[in-house]
Amino acid sequence: MNPFFVFNGRRIKKVFFLTVAAILSVAVIWVEKNNLSVFAPHPPAAVYNVPTDRKVIALTFDISWGEKRAEPILEILKAKNVQNVTFFLSSPWSKAHPDLVKKIAESGYEIGSHGHKHDNYSQYSDEEIRRQITIADGILRDMTGKSPALIRLPNGDFDKRVLRIADELNYKVIQWDTDSLDWKNPGADSIVSRVVENAHEGDIVLMHASDSSKQTHQALPLIIDQLRAKGYEFVTVSQLINQTETKSKVVQDRSAWNELASPYFI
Repeated sequence: MNPFFVFNGRRIKKVFFLTVAAILSVAVIWVEKNNLSVFAPHPPAAVYNVPTDRKVIALTFDISWGEKRAEPILEILKAKNVQNVTFFLSSPWSKAHPDLVKKIAESGYEIGSHGHKHDNYSQYSDEEIRRQITIADGILRDMTGKSPALIRLPNGDFDKRVLRIADELNYKVIQWDTDSLDWKNPGADSIVSRVVENAHEGDIVLMHASDSSKQTHQALPLIIDQLRAKGYEFVTVSQLINQTETKSKVVQDRSAWNELASPYFI
């Protein structure tokens, strides 16, 4: 018997078993990694839409300035019997217009926070981010009797820190999938077309009730009628989130201003 071949045969056998063991170890680690990821908490995320097969849609209105546009929009919603919409109110505006805040609340509409100072919170320190959200929370709580559960940050601006701090303060950060661009005042027909053509199941639509948006109240009746003609039901953002499992897009950084969002009026 040739000892050279015996030695190499044993060596090959040993290497083979070591290789198999290494492959099995990697496989076990990979499986465990996947299992752990199922149970690991997901980082806070902004909600842009809620995937659903139901024909539901959330109309949302940001208000941070003026007193001329909110009233007509409230009158249209009442005339059209739209009972479920969400208003995101800045706290300085709310403090300056308590009667309008009361009317929104008494109409049964959902009220979310639009923050305090209208600025990019991603530029702030953690302490200042917390302070801005907390100040707004206190003002809106005092005026409506409860703290909002939702926040749309000024200018749609946030980063991972803002998301984390908002989550720690029990807020869901709400963005939008369809931007009406009403703040640009492109004409009522253009606003209607943009909303109706882009609308989809589980959509969150961004509109404004600040005085800078001079055509929203002209477009709103047509938007309501045309969406209803397509079979859509109007829900609040919270109703939209709660009616199905949220699978919103996870965004870790929105420190750059949204390309379609006004840096001044939203």
